[in-house]
Amino acid sequence: MNRLRKKRTIVAWSLYDFANSSFSTIVLTFVYSTYFTKAIAENEIIGASLWSRAVTISALLVAFASPLLGSIADRRGLRKRFLLICTSICIMATVGLYFPVAGQVLPALAIFVVANSASELGNVFYNAFLPDIASEKRMGRISGWAWGLGYVGGILCTILAMVALVSTDSPWFGFAKEAGENIRATNLLVALWFTIFCIPLFLFVKESTPTANGTAIQPYRMLLAAFRDIKSHKQVTRFLIARLFYNDGLVAIFSFGGIYAAGTFGFTFDQIMVLGIVMNMSAGAGAFIMGSIDDRLGGKTTIYITLTAFLLGSIGAVLAQSQTTFWIAGITVSLFAGPNQSASRSLMGRFVPRHKINEFYGFFSFSGKVTAFLGPLMIGELTRAFGSQRIGVSSIILLFILGGILLSRVNEASGIAEARS
Repeated sequence: MNRLRKKRTIVAWSLYDFANSSFSTIVLTFVYSTYFTKAIAENEIIGASLWSRAVTISALLVAFASPLLGSIADRRGLRKRFLLICTSICIMATVGLYFPVAGQVLPALAIFVVANSASELGNVFYNAFLPDIASEKRMGRISGWAWGLGYVGGILCTILAMVALVSTDSPWFGFAKEAGENIRATNLLVALWFTIFCIPLFLFVKESTPTANGTAIQPYRMLLAAFRDIKSHKQVTRFLIARLFYNDGLVAIFSFGGIYAAGTFGFTFDQIMVLGIVMNMSAGAGAFIMGSIDDRLGGKTTIYITLTAFLLGSIGAVLAQSQTTFWIAGITVSLFAGPNQSASRSLMGRFVPRHKINEFYGFFSFSGKVTAFLGPLMIGELTRAFGSQRIGVSSIILLFILGGILLSRVNEASGIAEARS
Protein backbone atom coordinates (compact mmCIF):
# COMPACT_ATOMS: atom_id res chain seq x y z
CA MET A 1 0.00 0.00 0.00
CA ASN A 2 2.80 2.40 0.91
CA ARG A 3 4.50 1.67 -2.41
CA LEU A 4 1.29 2.34 -4.34
CA ARG A 5 0.72 5.53 -2.38
CA LYS A 6 4.26 6.71 -3.16
CA LYS A 7 3.78 6.03 -6.89
CA ARG A 8 0.46 7.88 -6.80
CA THR A 9 2.18 10.84 -5.13
CA ILE A 10 4.92 10.93 -7.78
CA VAL A 11 2.40 10.74 -10.63
CA ALA A 12 0.21 13.44 -9.05
CA TRP A 13 3.23 15.69 -8.56
CA SER A 14 4.42 15.10 -12.13
CA LEU A 15 1.01 15.93 -13.57
CA TYR A 16 1.43 19.49 -12.33
CA ASP A 17 4.31 19.80 -14.81
CA PHE A 18 1.93 18.38 -17.44
CA ALA A 19 -0.58 21.08 -16.46
CA ASN A 20 1.51 24.24 -16.22
CA SER A 21 3.63 23.58 -19.31
CA SER A 22 0.62 24.67 -21.35
CA PHE A 23 1.20 28.20 -20.02
CA SER A 24 4.91 28.34 -20.78
CA THR A 25 4.44 26.79 -24.23
CA ILE A 26 1.43 28.68 -25.55
CA VAL A 27 1.40 31.96 -23.60
CA LEU A 28 5.06 32.66 -22.85
CA THR A 29 6.89 31.20 -25.82
CA PHE A 30 4.98 30.50 -29.01
CA VAL A 31 1.46 31.86 -29.39
CA TYR A 32 0.51 34.79 -27.16
CA SER A 33 3.99 36.36 -27.21
CA THR A 34 3.91 36.30 -31.02
CA TYR A 35 0.31 37.55 -31.13
CA PHE A 36 1.28 40.46 -28.88
CA THR A 37 4.18 41.58 -31.08
CA LYS A 38 2.30 41.09 -34.38
CA ALA A 39 -1.23 42.22 -33.47
CA ILE A 40 -1.40 44.17 -30.20
CA ALA A 41 1.82 46.23 -30.32
CA GLU A 42 2.47 48.98 -32.87
CA ASN A 43 5.02 46.86 -34.74
CA GLU A 44 7.19 43.79 -34.16
CA ILE A 45 10.34 45.70 -33.13
CA ILE A 46 8.52 47.76 -30.49
CA GLY A 47 6.51 44.70 -29.49
CA ALA A 48 9.65 42.63 -28.88
CA SER A 49 11.11 45.39 -26.71
CA LEU A 50 7.91 45.80 -24.67
CA TRP A 51 7.56 42.05 -24.24
CA SER A 52 11.12 41.84 -22.93
CA ARG A 53 10.32 44.49 -20.33
CA ALA A 54 7.22 42.61 -19.19
CA VAL A 55 9.27 39.43 -18.77
CA THR A 56 11.85 41.50 -16.86
CA ILE A 57 9.29 42.94 -14.45
CA SER A 58 7.76 39.55 -13.67
CA ALA A 59 11.22 38.03 -13.20
CA LEU A 60 12.21 40.70 -10.68
CA LEU A 61 8.95 40.33 -8.76
CA VAL A 62 9.52 36.58 -8.46
CA ALA A 63 13.20 36.98 -7.60
CA PHE A 64 12.59 39.15 -4.57
CA ALA A 65 9.41 37.46 -3.34
CA SER A 66 10.49 33.81 -3.60
CA PRO A 67 13.15 33.58 -0.82
CA LEU A 68 10.85 35.25 1.72
CA LEU A 69 7.77 33.23 0.77
CA GLY A 70 9.88 30.06 0.77
CA SER A 71 11.07 30.79 4.30
CA ILE A 72 7.50 31.42 5.49
CA ALA A 73 6.34 28.19 3.83
CA ASP A 74 9.05 26.24 5.67
CA ARG A 75 8.21 27.72 9.06
CA ARG A 76 4.43 27.40 8.80
CA GLY A 77 4.05 24.34 6.58
CA LEU A 78 2.28 26.31 3.85
CA ARG A 79 3.92 24.90 0.73
CA LYS A 80 0.82 23.38 -0.85
CA ARG A 81 -1.43 26.27 0.14
CA PHE A 82 0.96 28.81 -1.36
CA LEU A 83 1.10 26.69 -4.52
CA LEU A 84 -2.71 26.66 -4.70
CA ILE A 85 -2.87 30.45 -4.38
CA CYS A 86 -0.25 31.00 -7.09
CA THR A 87 -1.91 28.49 -9.40
CA SER A 88 -5.34 30.10 -8.97
CA ILE A 89 -4.00 33.59 -9.70
CA CYS A 90 -2.16 32.35 -12.80
CA ILE A 91 -5.25 30.61 -14.15
CA MET A 92 -7.50 33.64 -13.60
CA ALA A 93 -4.99 36.02 -15.17
CA THR A 94 -4.58 33.69 -18.16
CA VAL A 95 -8.33 33.92 -18.72
CA GLY A 96 -7.88 37.70 -18.61
CA LEU A 97 -5.39 37.57 -21.50
CA TYR A 98 -8.28 36.71 -23.82
CA PHE A 99 -9.71 40.24 -23.63
CA PRO A 100 -7.01 42.76 -24.78
CA VAL A 101 -7.16 43.48 -28.53
CA ALA A 102 -5.05 45.50 -30.99
CA GLY A 103 -3.70 48.68 -29.42
CA GLN A 104 -4.45 47.67 -25.82
CA VAL A 105 -0.79 47.25 -24.97
CA LEU A 106 -0.82 48.21 -21.29
CA PRO A 107 -3.70 45.91 -20.23
CA ALA A 108 -2.17 43.00 -22.13
CA LEU A 109 1.25 43.45 -20.53
CA ALA A 110 -0.15 44.05 -17.04
CA ILE A 111 -2.24 40.88 -17.12
CA PHE A 112 0.69 38.91 -18.53
CA VAL A 113 2.99 40.11 -15.72
CA VAL A 114 0.47 38.90 -13.12
CA ALA A 115 0.02 35.52 -14.84
CA ASN A 116 3.73 34.92 -15.43
CA SER A 117 4.72 36.00 -11.91
CA ALA A 118 2.14 33.69 -10.34
CA SER A 119 3.23 30.80 -12.56
CA GLU A 120 6.90 31.21 -11.64
CA LEU A 121 6.20 31.67 -7.92
CA GLY A 122 4.13 28.50 -8.01
CA ASN A 123 7.13 26.65 -9.42
CA VAL A 124 9.11 27.54 -6.27
CA PHE A 125 6.73 25.51 -4.12
CA TYR A 126 6.19 22.83 -6.75
CA ASN A 127 9.93 22.16 -7.12
CA ALA A 128 10.34 22.05 -3.34
CA PHE A 129 8.25 18.85 -3.19
CA LEU A 130 10.95 16.93 -5.10
CA PRO A 131 13.29 16.09 -2.16
CA ASP A 132 10.26 14.87 -0.18
CA ILE A 133 8.97 12.45 -2.81
CA ALA A 134 12.25 11.18 -4.34
CA SER A 135 15.32 9.54 -2.84
CA GLU A 136 18.72 11.04 -3.63
CA LYS A 137 19.55 8.12 -5.96
CA ARG A 138 16.34 8.51 -7.98
CA MET A 139 15.98 12.29 -7.86
CA GLY A 140 17.38 12.88 -11.36
CA ARG A 141 15.18 10.20 -12.90
CA ILE A 142 11.97 11.43 -11.25
CA SER A 143 12.75 15.08 -11.99
CA GLY A 144 13.50 14.19 -15.62
CA TRP A 145 10.36 12.08 -15.93
CA ALA A 146 8.21 14.94 -14.61
CA TRP A 147 9.91 17.47 -16.86
CA GLY A 148 9.44 15.18 -19.84
CA LEU A 149 5.78 14.75 -18.94
CA GLY A 150 5.53 18.53 -18.81
CA TYR A 151 6.73 18.78 -22.39
CA VAL A 152 4.20 16.14 -23.41
CA GLY A 153 1.53 18.34 -21.83
CA GLY A 154 2.78 21.32 -23.78
CA ILE A 155 2.71 19.31 -27.01
CA LEU A 156 -0.81 17.96 -26.54
CA CYS A 157 -2.22 21.34 -25.53
CA THR A 158 -0.54 22.98 -28.54
CA ILE A 159 -1.93 20.32 -30.91
CA LEU A 160 -5.40 20.85 -29.47
CA ALA A 161 -5.01 24.62 -29.89
CA MET A 162 -3.99 24.15 -33.53
CA VAL A 163 -6.84 21.78 -34.37
CA ALA A 164 -9.55 23.63 -32.46
CA LEU A 165 -8.61 27.29 -32.78
CA VAL A 166 -5.59 28.32 -34.87
CA SER A 167 -5.32 26.19 -38.02
CA THR A 168 -8.97 25.70 -38.84
CA ASP A 169 -11.30 27.74 -41.04
CA SER A 170 -14.07 27.27 -38.47
CA PRO A 171 -12.70 27.62 -34.91
CA TRP A 172 -14.54 25.59 -32.30
CA PHE A 173 -17.12 26.99 -29.87
CA GLY A 174 -18.07 29.85 -32.19
CA PHE A 175 -14.83 31.84 -31.91
CA ALA A 176 -14.25 34.06 -34.94
CA LYS A 177 -11.01 34.90 -36.71
CA GLU A 178 -11.81 38.62 -36.67
CA ALA A 179 -9.68 40.64 -34.23
CA GLY A 180 -7.65 37.50 -33.55
CA GLU A 181 -10.43 36.06 -31.39
CA ASN A 182 -9.43 32.48 -32.17
CA ILE A 183 -5.79 33.20 -31.24
CA ARG A 184 -6.80 34.95 -28.02
CA ALA A 185 -9.02 31.99 -27.16
CA THR A 186 -5.92 29.81 -26.79
CA ASN A 187 -5.53 31.49 -23.39
CA LEU A 188 -8.90 30.08 -22.33
CA LEU A 189 -7.75 26.62 -23.42
CA VAL A 190 -4.56 27.00 -21.35
CA ALA A 191 -6.57 28.05 -18.28
CA LEU A 192 -8.87 25.03 -18.61
CA TRP A 193 -5.97 22.62 -19.22
CA PHE A 194 -4.05 23.97 -16.22
CA THR A 195 -7.12 23.70 -13.98
CA ILE A 196 -7.92 20.09 -14.86
CA PHE A 197 -4.46 18.57 -14.62
CA CYS A 198 -3.25 20.38 -11.50
CA ILE A 199 -6.03 18.84 -9.39
CA PRO A 200 -4.25 15.49 -8.61
CA LEU A 201 -1.39 17.28 -6.84
CA PHE A 202 -3.75 19.08 -4.49
CA LEU A 203 -5.62 15.84 -3.78
CA PHE A 204 -2.78 13.36 -3.29
CA VAL A 205 0.44 15.22 -2.34
CA LYS A 206 0.81 15.97 1.36
CA GLU A 207 1.34 19.42 2.79
CA SER A 208 4.82 20.18 4.14
CA THR A 209 5.57 19.94 7.88
CA PRO A 210 6.08 23.23 9.79
CA THR A 211 9.60 23.78 11.12
CA ALA A 212 8.82 26.73 13.42
CA ASN A 213 5.05 27.01 13.69
CA GLY A 214 4.95 29.06 16.86
CA THR A 215 7.38 31.79 15.90
CA ALA A 216 6.26 35.19 14.69
CA ILE A 217 6.68 36.10 11.03
CA GLN A 218 9.27 38.90 10.82
CA PRO A 219 9.84 39.38 7.10
CA TYR A 220 13.02 41.46 7.10
CA ARG A 221 14.77 39.41 9.77
CA MET A 222 13.74 36.20 8.06
CA LEU A 223 15.06 37.42 4.73
CA LEU A 224 18.41 38.48 6.19
CA ALA A 225 18.71 35.19 8.06
CA ALA A 226 17.90 33.29 4.87
CA PHE A 227 20.64 35.13 2.96
CA ARG A 228 23.16 34.40 5.72
CA ASP A 229 22.13 30.75 5.73
CA ILE A 230 22.50 30.27 1.99
CA LYS A 231 25.94 31.94 2.04
CA SER A 232 27.15 29.36 4.58
CA HIS A 233 26.57 26.62 1.98
CA LYS A 234 29.40 27.41 -0.46
CA GLN A 235 28.59 24.88 -3.16
CA VAL A 236 24.94 25.92 -3.28
CA THR A 237 25.99 29.55 -3.61
CA ARG A 238 28.45 28.78 -6.41
CA PHE A 239 25.87 26.69 -8.24
CA LEU A 240 23.19 29.37 -7.99
CA ILE A 241 25.58 32.05 -9.30
CA ALA A 242 26.41 29.86 -12.31
CA ARG A 243 22.71 29.25 -12.86
CA LEU A 244 22.09 33.00 -12.87
CA PHE A 245 23.76 33.17 -16.26
CA TYR A 246 22.91 29.99 -18.13
CA ASN A 247 19.28 30.16 -17.02
CA ASP A 248 19.09 33.74 -18.29
CA GLY A 249 19.99 32.38 -21.70
CA LEU A 250 17.21 29.79 -21.51
CA VAL A 251 14.66 32.36 -20.33
CA ALA A 252 15.57 34.52 -23.31
CA ILE A 253 15.14 31.59 -25.72
CA PHE A 254 11.76 30.65 -24.25
CA SER A 255 10.58 34.27 -24.27
CA PHE A 256 11.71 35.07 -27.82
CA GLY A 257 11.63 31.76 -29.69
CA GLY A 258 8.37 32.45 -31.49
CA ILE A 259 9.09 36.15 -31.91
CA TYR A 260 12.49 35.44 -33.52
CA ALA A 261 11.05 32.78 -35.81
CA ALA A 262 8.31 35.12 -37.01
CA GLY A 263 10.36 38.30 -37.28
CA THR A 264 13.58 36.94 -38.81
CA PHE A 265 12.46 33.85 -40.74
CA GLY A 266 8.88 34.82 -41.61
CA PHE A 267 7.16 31.99 -39.71
CA THR A 268 3.35 32.11 -39.79
CA PHE A 269 1.20 31.31 -36.74
CA ASP A 270 0.70 27.78 -38.05
CA GLN A 271 4.45 27.30 -38.51
CA ILE A 272 5.13 28.68 -35.04
CA MET A 273 2.65 26.20 -33.57
CA VAL A 274 4.39 23.34 -35.41
CA LEU A 275 7.74 24.68 -34.16
CA GLY A 276 6.36 24.63 -30.62
CA ILE A 277 5.20 21.03 -30.98
CA VAL A 278 8.49 19.78 -32.45
CA MET A 279 10.63 21.64 -29.91
CA ASN A 280 8.53 20.32 -27.04
CA MET A 281 8.76 16.78 -28.41
CA SER A 282 12.55 17.14 -28.57
CA ALA A 283 12.77 18.61 -25.07
CA GLY A 284 10.48 15.95 -23.63
CA ALA A 285 12.48 13.14 -25.22
CA GLY A 286 15.69 14.67 -23.90
CA ALA A 287 14.32 14.96 -20.37
CA PHE A 288 13.07 11.36 -20.33
CA ILE A 289 16.34 9.95 -21.70
CA MET A 290 18.79 12.01 -19.68
CA GLY A 291 17.05 11.70 -16.31
CA SER A 292 18.76 8.36 -15.68
CA ILE A 293 22.03 9.77 -17.06
CA ASP A 294 21.79 12.49 -14.41
CA ASP A 295 21.58 9.81 -11.69
CA ARG A 296 24.65 8.03 -13.12
CA LEU A 297 26.93 10.92 -14.13
CA GLY A 298 25.76 13.57 -11.70
CA GLY A 299 23.95 16.85 -12.19
CA LYS A 300 27.03 18.97 -12.92
CA THR A 301 28.22 16.77 -15.79
CA THR A 302 24.71 16.61 -17.23
CA ILE A 303 24.44 20.40 -17.14
CA TYR A 304 27.80 20.74 -18.92
CA ILE A 305 26.59 18.47 -21.72
CA THR A 306 23.49 20.62 -22.16
CA LEU A 307 25.43 23.90 -22.15
CA THR A 308 27.63 22.63 -24.97
CA ALA A 309 24.51 21.89 -27.02
CA PHE A 310 23.05 25.32 -26.19
CA LEU A 311 26.17 27.03 -27.49
CA LEU A 312 26.10 25.12 -30.77
CA GLY A 313 22.37 25.68 -31.22
CA SER A 314 22.50 29.39 -30.38
CA ILE A 315 25.35 30.04 -32.79
CA GLY A 316 23.44 28.11 -35.45
CA ALA A 317 20.27 30.15 -34.87
CA VAL A 318 22.14 33.45 -35.15
CA LEU A 319 23.99 32.46 -38.33
CA ALA A 320 21.07 30.65 -39.99
CA GLN A 321 20.07 31.97 -43.40
CA SER A 322 17.13 29.63 -43.99
CA GLN A 323 14.21 28.17 -42.09
CA THR A 324 15.77 24.70 -42.41
CA THR A 325 18.97 25.74 -40.63
CA PHE A 326 16.93 27.52 -37.96
CA TRP A 327 14.90 24.34 -37.45
CA ILE A 328 18.08 22.32 -36.88
CA ALA A 329 19.40 24.91 -34.41
CA GLY A 330 16.07 25.07 -32.56
CA ILE A 331 15.81 21.30 -32.21
CA THR A 332 19.41 21.13 -30.95
CA VAL A 333 18.64 23.61 -28.17
CA SER A 334 15.27 22.12 -27.27
CA LEU A 335 16.59 18.55 -27.10
CA PHE A 336 18.80 19.58 -24.18
CA ALA A 337 16.54 22.23 -22.59
CA GLY A 338 14.53 19.71 -20.59
CA PRO A 339 17.62 17.86 -19.31
CA ASN A 340 19.24 21.15 -18.31
CA GLN A 341 16.28 22.30 -16.24
CA SER A 342 15.68 18.85 -14.80
CA ALA A 343 19.34 18.36 -13.85
CA SER A 344 19.45 21.82 -12.26
CA ARG A 345 16.36 21.04 -10.19
CA SER A 346 17.64 17.63 -9.06
CA LEU A 347 21.15 18.96 -8.29
CA MET A 348 19.55 21.59 -6.07
CA GLY A 349 17.50 18.84 -4.45
CA ARG A 350 20.71 17.01 -3.51
CA PHE A 351 22.20 20.23 -2.07
CA VAL A 352 19.30 21.35 0.18
CA PRO A 353 19.10 20.71 3.96
CA ARG A 354 15.83 18.89 4.68
CA HIS A 355 14.51 21.49 7.15
CA LYS A 356 14.94 24.39 4.71
CA ILE A 357 13.68 22.94 1.42
CA ASN A 358 11.24 25.75 0.52
CA GLU A 359 13.70 28.44 1.55
CA PHE A 360 16.51 27.01 -0.58
CA TYR A 361 14.20 26.45 -3.55
CA GLY A 362 13.16 30.06 -3.06
CA PHE A 363 16.78 31.01 -3.68
CA PHE A 364 16.83 28.57 -6.59
CA SER A 365 14.02 30.62 -8.09
CA PHE A 366 15.81 33.83 -7.05
CA SER A 367 18.89 32.75 -9.00
CA GLY A 368 16.72 32.03 -12.00
CA LYS A 369 14.89 35.35 -11.84
CA VAL A 370 16.96 38.11 -10.22
CA THR A 371 18.91 38.66 -13.45
CA ALA A 372 16.45 36.86 -15.74
CA PHE A 373 15.68 40.25 -17.20
CA LEU A 374 19.25 40.36 -18.53
CA GLY A 375 18.76 37.99 -21.48
CA PRO A 376 15.37 39.32 -22.64
CA LEU A 377 16.46 42.91 -21.99
CA MET A 378 19.69 42.47 -23.96
CA ILE A 379 17.75 40.96 -26.85
CA GLY A 380 15.02 43.60 -26.73
CA GLU A 381 17.30 46.62 -26.48
CA LEU A 382 19.87 45.39 -29.02
CA THR A 383 17.01 44.55 -31.39
CA ARG A 384 15.60 48.04 -30.95
CA ALA A 385 19.01 49.75 -31.25
CA PHE A 386 20.13 47.94 -34.39
CA GLY A 387 16.74 47.11 -35.89
CA SER A 388 17.81 43.46 -36.07
CA GLN A 389 16.52 40.54 -34.02
CA ARG A 390 19.54 38.52 -35.16
CA ILE A 391 21.95 40.89 -33.39
CA GLY A 392 19.74 40.83 -30.29
CA VAL A 393 19.64 37.04 -30.10
CA SER A 394 23.44 36.78 -30.44
CA SER A 395 23.77 38.09 -26.86
CA ILE A 396 22.51 34.73 -25.55
CA ILE A 397 25.80 33.05 -26.50
CA LEU A 398 27.72 35.06 -23.90
CA LEU A 399 25.35 34.01 -21.11
CA PHE A 400 25.91 30.30 -21.77
CA ILE A 401 29.69 30.76 -21.83
CA LEU A 402 29.71 32.63 -18.50
CA GLY A 403 27.41 30.04 -16.92
CA GLY A 404 29.71 27.21 -17.96
CA ILE A 405 32.81 28.94 -16.60
CA LEU A 406 31.18 29.59 -13.22
CA LEU A 407 29.80 26.04 -13.01
CA SER A 408 33.38 24.72 -13.05
CA ARG A 409 33.77 26.05 -9.47
CA VAL A 410 31.01 23.78 -8.12
CA ASN A 411 32.02 20.59 -6.27
CA GLU A 412 28.98 18.30 -6.38
CA ALA A 413 30.20 15.79 -3.78
CA SER A 414 31.04 18.59 -1.35
CA GLY A 415 27.61 20.16 -1.86
CA ILE A 416 25.84 16.89 -1.03
CA ALA A 417 28.00 16.53 2.10
CA GLU A 418 27.09 20.09 3.17
CA ALA A 419 23.39 19.25 2.94
CA ARG A 420 23.77 16.10 5.04
CA SER A 421 25.71 17.91 7.75
